[in-house]
Amino acid sequence: MKLPENFGENVFNDAVQKDTLPREVYKDLRATIDAGKQLDVAIAGSVASAMKKWAISKGATHYTHWFQPLTGLTAEKHDSFIEPEGDHVIMRLTGKSLIVGEPDASSFPSGGSRATYMARGYTAWDPTSPAFVKEGTLYIPSIFVSYTGETLDKKAPLLKSMAALDKQAKRILKLFGIECKKVATTVGPEQEYFLITEEDYKRRKDIRLTGRTLFGASASRGQELEDHYFGMLKPRISEYMRDLDNELWSFGILSKTKHNEVAPAQHEMAPIFTTSNISVDANMLTMEIMKKVAQKHGLVCLLHEKPFEGINGSGKHNNWSMSTDTGLNLLDPGATPEKNTLFKLVLAAVIKAVDDYQGVLRASVASAGNDHRLGANEAPPAIISVYLGDQLGALVDALVNGKDYQPVKAEKGSIGIPESPIFPKDATDRNRTSPFAFTGNKFEFRMMGSQANVADPNIVLNTIVADTFAKFATELEKSKDVESAANAITKRELKEHYRIIFNLDGYGPEWEPEAERRGLLNKKTTADAIPVCFEKKNIDVFVRNGVYTKQEAVARGEIALENYVKTINIEALTMLEMAKRDIIPAISDYVAKLCSTIALKQSTCNLPSAVEKDLAQKLSLFNDEIYASIESLENLLKDIDTEDWSKASQAMAKKVVPAMEKLRKAVDGAEELTSANAWPYPTYSDILYRVR
Repeated sequence: MKLPENFGENVFNDAVQKDTLPREVYKDLRATIDAGKQLDVAIAGSVASAMKKWAISKGATHYTHWFQPLTGLTAEKHDSFIEPEGDHVIMRLTGKSLIVGEPDASSFPSGGSRATYMARGYTAWDPTSPAFVKEGTLYIPSIFVSYTGETLDKKAPLLKSMAALDKQAKRILKLFGIECKKVATTVGPEQEYFLITEEDYKRRKDIRLTGRTLFGASASRGQELEDHYFGMLKPRISEYMRDLDNELWSFGILSKTKHNEVAPAQHEMAPIFTTSNISVDANMLTMEIMKKVAQKHGLVCLLHEKPFEGINGSGKHNNWSMSTDTGLNLLDPGATPEKNTLFKLVLAAVIKAVDDYQGVLRASVASAGNDHRLGANEAPPAIISVYLGDQLGALVDALVNGKDYQPVKAEKGSIGIPESPIFPKDATDRNRTSPFAFTGNKFEFRMMGSQANVADPNIVLNTIVADTFAKFATELEKSKDVESAANAITKRELKEHYRIIFNLDGYGPEWEPEAERRGLLNKKTTADAIPVCFEKKNIDVFVRNGVYTKQEAVARGEIALENYVKTINIEALTMLEMAKRDIIPAISDYVAKLCSTIALKQSTCNLPSAVEKDLAQKLSLFNDEIYASIESLENLLKDIDTEDWSKASQAMAKKVVPAMEKLRKAVDGAEELTSANAWPYPTYSDILYRVR
């Protein structure tokens, strides 16, 4: 790919819009995108015509409204441009077809917010995210709503949360004499993933059906040598990453960084920051492209949070900030943060918001997959806390304790030899165990799972910070001295929410009891995390800011619990199928061979057979244990009440998951004693080290 000329070549971006649209139409469309002006429906016909001509020039024959239903994935229904005209057809995309589509809404999750038999739903064009052409189809980013107006997707609430933050942030800025057209939240979601061979994927029923290994004894070599992280890229991986970058760049996705991650077969891609809405769309497209490019290389891209037990899982670090259209980053402390009243107020607002709504922020990243990841191997614990680092930590301590602030300045670094360059040394270190860490001019929310939709935590962050801004603005607007009032609010709120700040090791054994003493939540499973979504306080914050209705907020909690129950059920059934149909027979066959060897040794030469007898005995005991675990798990699944997702989720978390772990332990023990030729599946050693 020729850069930078061909960057975004498949995107109906600003340059294409400017080149193909009438001047006044372009100005109106940009006003909508840049300043949040209400879309003028009258321009839709001109935009549709230009978009169609451009798409056809790229080889497109169809168009689709591309949306993000509450499955957490994307959805699309393709319509051709053709319309009859006499004996011929013409290629047409009308303004109406651009603005609205009508997919069947009954087959998507709604959390009970609409009756299943009511089918009508609408997709509506989101002009703030550019359309693109992929595989002969024009993709039009869209929102998805029901006939009765409920949002049935992730995008509409995200846009509403961004609008809420924009509105309240501008109230704060105005009080400080700062005018701007728009305050946008920006996100740069890092994306971790695993690559395995297609051959191994096809032979692992658990990975094919659930995205992760349900059985598997640890490889003799894992990540303990710490040599894979940032290590040399294997040729096949390097080729994959090069093709991936080219594909992403063609869609205007700002892929910046690529490297090996900590675990064997694990890698990472990181993009440059962009507006939250566009970043979410880009990440959804990125995950799809990752999988398709992998297929071209005979590989499979695994996006599950914990595809392999005992080594690092995969996350999606959500780097979040707020900026004006004039370039002011609200989370930039500047050279003298102690004198930056606006920054301190914004910092206090974020800390207050995270503390007040720690439960719903934790729930936004809760899933069956992420439950396996949180709390170890570089993933933060399930307890929400804020890391500020040395510089801001010292500033907050001074404000809270009424002491003088001693500035922590960035220093020049050197390794101490004349030839070494002098490099800038940051004023603070990074904390990889913190769920919500300040990293220079942004917060990095590290709890998010690798296959999750980026919209979820950003809807929460935008909303709770907007709500806090609103409270601060209302108080400041009554004050005659904004500077003094802002400093008073900052000091008060930092004192009130000091408990959420933790600058030490989140893995340390003392942190859980300390967090409990502070009154912080520790919701380790999805079954425990999601119920906070139904609390009045956590519903009201979304309703108050126009992001969700009460019904929509409740529906999302119900969908999360339902998805958790169904995911665990699928995993449990897959385990049962593998154990009954493949693993028990394989162990039995191997034991039979051992017994034949024992009999042959004794009947022919009277040779010693203690090794074979011991193996046969141990494997037979394992098989009995496996069979007993199967029966126990089957009985537990029969008792799950799917009429009540809350009760069902608790049963899954407290009973079914431990039973699955017991079955796995027995199977993994048997794997370690069974001949490699007799074992029915590729082992961890095979899968993690096959790619060259």
